[in-house]
Amino acid sequence: MTAAPPPLLLSPDRIAMIGKGVSAIVASRNAALRPSLMRAVGTGISAEGSEITVYLARTQSRQLLQDLAATGHVAVVFSEPLSHRTVQVRAKAVRLRAADDSDLPVLRRYLASMEHEVGCVGYGAVFVRAMLACQLGDVVAVSFCPTEAFDQTPGPRAGSALPASSAAP
Repeated sequence: MTAAPPPLLLSPDRIAMIGKGVSAIVASRNAALRPSLMRAVGTGISAEGSEITVYLARTQSRQLLQDLAATGHVAVVFSEPLSHRTVQVRAKAVRLRAADDSDLPVLRRYLASMEHEVGCVGYGAVFVRAMLACQLGDVVAVSFCPTEAFDQTPGPRAGSALPASSAAP
């Protein structure tokens, strides 16, 4: 008997928002619950939303990477700069690996999208390139399967859990 796959947490429109490349802040905590966070330099999501990968610059994210490795706990906030439409996803298990050449298309697509997204609020591509600048050898890919998702768009629903049924066709 084959076990049924777990219900998906993200609706197709939220998968599309994350997939196009929007602002992403990655957070974790240590054993004493002290938080750590950093801006992602890239993101990717599987077509069905069951796996997310965020990319971090190691030299800027040492504490965060230590906390991710030690606890496995991750929370990522994805937000469209112009609309402030925001979703937060969480998981309690991550996989860390060094980014390599196979990640370059995802990182380039993310940079181009962020140039557009941040450009919509008045900041030029030079600003975005400086904000996301890093060498491939310094990048760590953090992959996880989200187990919780929340609407964090400012307004009356901010903080409410997204039910798994919201991803139903």
